Amino acid sequence: MADEKFLTYDVVVVGAGNAALCAGISAKENGSKVLILEKGPIQKRGGNSFFTDGAIRTAYRDLEELREVLPGITDEEAARIYMPVYNEEDYYNDLMRVTEGKSDPQLAKQLVSQSMKVIKWLYENGVIFELNENQSFEKDGKTHFWGGLPLKTKNKGVGLVAQLNERVAELGIDVWYESRAIKLEMENHQVTAIQIEQPEGIVTVRTGSVILACGGFEANQTMRSEHLGSQWDAAIVRGSEYNTGDGLKIALEAGAQAYGDWSGCHSIGTDLNAPKVGDFTKPGDIFKKSSFPLGLIFNNEGNRFVDEGADFRNYTYAKYGREVLKQPGHMAYQIFDAQVHPMLRKEYFLEEATFFKADSLEQLADLIKIDKEQFLQTIEAYNQAVQEGDYNPTVKDGKGTKGITPPKSNWALRMDQGPFYAFPVTCGITFTFGGVHVNPTGEVLDKEGAPISGLYAAGEMVGGLFYENYPGGSGLMSGAVFGKFAGASASRYVRGKTKDIVNQ
Repeated sequence: MADEKFLTYDVVVVGAGNAALCAGISAKENGSKVLILEKGPIQKRGGNSFFTDGAIRTAYRDLEELREVLPGITDEEAARIYMPVYNEEDYYNDLMRVTEGKSDPQLAKQLVSQSMKVIKWLYENGVIFELNENQSFEKDGKTHFWGGLPLKTKNKGVGLVAQLNERVAELGIDVWYESRAIKLEMENHQVTAIQIEQPEGIVTVRTGSVILACGGFEANQTMRSEHLGSQWDAAIVRGSEYNTGDGLKIALEAGAQAYGDWSGCHSIGTDLNAPKVGDFTKPGDIFKKSSFPLGLIFNNEGNRFVDEGADFRNYTYAKYGREVLKQPGHMAYQIFDAQVHPMLRKEYFLEEATFFKADSLEQLADLIKIDKEQFLQTIEAYNQAVQEGDYNPTVKDGKGTKGITPPKSNWALRMDQGPFYAFPVTCGITFTFGGVHVNPTGEVLDKEGAPISGLYAAGEMVGGLFYENYPGGSGLMSGAVFGKFAGASASRYVRGKTKDIVNQ
């Protein structure tokens, strides 16, 4: 149990992923005494952030602005890069487009307008960035980036968590492991303390403010069934086993307003044989399968069921996981031929990847559990429907199909060059979209829309940003933006409260 003399803090942060660590660093920078609580042991710290591939979406003017956080890029290297502009308007429009206009405009504008400022703040605090090669293709001697996601953290989420923890240690912030927040104590509608469950018993920490940043309920099977539907029992949990909705429960008990898409989540097609929960010995998002726009997706009845080329994978992969979950056996096959196989993302070539290879489609069908006759008929109909045109995976090339349902709207090549590859996938849930209502500075709002004094939230706990879908890389960016602002707001609140006491 923690020593009694350390049981008073200005700011207590619940969680130890990207959002929580950003909140803790921000609060410390603003002069507060900070405690960070991690539910898991030290070897399993980092929440879902640990399992990401590190891609982080930000608005930017041009390559030169990105080079401010990518100092290793030489002028010669820069001359060989084609970097499309992705400004605040582009980011905002993408967010609104994929959420069908449902994203809370205030929160969306805060995320977008602060994204690059917070990227630079992260860089100043020791986070190392690099170009996201998975978002590029070579063409005419240049590297062409696409999809508005050219930036990632070095060594993926593992590196991000390590770098943020190094900064936490440098700043002298206390971190308690195996410490689960279970209840807020309130007086006159203000946070006064937090109860923490540790292996030795319950500890109560007196505090002026609490920042809840401990994830959604994706690892809680009961809550998944209740809010998402019974079929979600079959989903693989891609990230932390500790994201079981504790923070949401604490916030709602304190009077917070539930907000956002509680029936929606980020889910993707992931390797059929991926671990049932995130394996901390195999981090870095190595099991996902996101090159489907280059190929075709079949259920085991031999039918296609989505438009693989509807948009860049950044804007469809987070919703296609649930489409896989709806299929017989909660699984599907991603099929590719020799034309596109060299262009698949790196995770397809890892030793952990499950795949089948055959010289013909007939042989491939014999290797996998699929209705062979229907599979071959579907491919024949698709091949006949492919239209002529210039194939270009760096843009939405409009090279699609005609006369079949579902169509393939872009990047449609005939599936006719062996060898052929089949990657079996199932649904992997990443994080849930439902959360609590916060204002742009991270204050948690009650059911009347008023701030709950001393209570803040960040990361997956922020409801109202994502509905049914999201633009890839926005989760890490949201965590950093709202974490930074929640930390600063909480520190400001505590300073003001102290002044009020002094002036009484």
